[in-house]
Amino acid sequence: MNLHPGARVHIVGCAGAGMSGVARFLHDYGCVVSGCDAAIGESADDLIREGIAITLDTDPLAGDDADVVLWSPAVPLTHPVLLRARDRGATLLARSELLGQLGGLFDVVGLTGTHGKTTATSMMVHVMAAAGRDDSWLVGADVRGVGKNGHAGSSSTLLLETDESYGTFALLRPFALGVLNVEADHLDHYGDLATLEAAFVNLIERTTGPVVAWIDDAGAARVASMVHRDVLTVGTSDHAQWRVIESQLHRRSATFTLQGDRTVAITLRVTGAHNVANAAVVAVLALTLGVDESAVVAGLEAFRGAPRRFEFRGTYRDFDVYEDYAHLPAEIAATLEAARAAGYQRIVAVFQPHRFSRTHAVGVAFAPAFDLADEVIVTDIYASGEENVHSVSGADVADAIQSHRDHEVRYAATKDEVLDALTLADGDALFFIGAGDVGQWADDVVTA
Repeated sequence: MNLHPGARVHIVGCAGAGMSGVARFLHDYGCVVSGCDAAIGESADDLIREGIAITLDTDPLAGDDADVVLWSPAVPLTHPVLLRARDRGATLLARSELLGQLGGLFDVVGLTGTHGKTTATSMMVHVMAAAGRDDSWLVGADVRGVGKNGHAGSSSTLLLETDESYGTFALLRPFALGVLNVEADHLDHYGDLATLEAAFVNLIERTTGPVVAWIDDAGAARVASMVHRDVLTVGTSDHAQWRVIESQLHRRSATFTLQGDRTVAITLRVTGAHNVANAAVVAVLALTLGVDESAVVAGLEAFRGAPRRFEFRGTYRDFDVYEDYAHLPAEIAATLEAARAAGYQRIVAVFQPHRFSRTHAVGVAFAPAFDLADEVIVTDIYASGEENVHSVSGADVADAIQSHRDHEVRYAATKDEVLDALTLADGDALFFIGAGDVGQWADDVVTA
């Protein structure tokens, strides 16, 4: 086992959301953690203040005293720090290998799916904190009201946002697992939906303890039906072993009742059917693990939302302005459904497609996702470091959405063009949707 208290660990590309959490977790665990990145920004500054040494990745000595070197998926294997580490015999661990080792050190309670993982894992952190436990966690964003995106606690449990991207969970053997949904994504790695679903099947088969799945989602239901082991099902239909009933959505809150081997009434301080689904999976998984019902109820009520998930940012003219990380069709549809259920009468959506490969793979499937938006403005694609080998653009997405609807769809490639287009928009809810930097544009709107 390469990861142990005292091990010298260097992380290349450490300032990103996923790897900064790893840095914090390993630092808490007792490793001597350092890192490097292409720039020293706010995230790196935070790590430095917490006692983690960060340098530019052009530093010729970066990571040269490390026993173990980790790297972000955005970092190429030809990066000079990785090449030097390999030459001097250091241990190089990919993210999948890192999670494989963590599965040997902790009882991993994972929340997985192609979307909703950060929210659900953050909910679980709140539930376990309400139960008085000091569990470890690794989440894709800070956990509001509890702590940062990575923490090593005193218990043997690790609450893990269990990521499917690029095969990250391929070597992980969880102790317990919640499956939220399975939708076509990361097909540049998996090739097709069947292969992606097979990866989720294998993850469930490797799980040594309870598995809970939200079977209202067609992909999660298919995956659950393919495994050769028991899966506890949650949903709104009579087929679910735990049913969600009496769900009510309000502008910034929701209530529902879980009916299974007992009846549990739950209040959320976030809205949306997708958050009800996330909370239901978390609640059933926690109850199955023996967490007291009162802690489940209190923890879920304490959750105030994950950053960039249906996050209220302020007002602009007569709009309430929100940012949402949604970047897949089901996520986008869920966000707009939540806005409509919350009582907003006219919704304007600014959508920034994320990654050329994803945009090419999803294609026309983006179109029906915006059915509940009265007006749609599509920006250019956020590259996230990719080359545009498919020659796709935001204009293609706008055309696909326009072909599906009567209302006008505008293509506004840049931030300035979007802000100009908003002067023509009329509504009472404005959503900046996407996994790139479009959320930062909301700041420019609400401060205008």
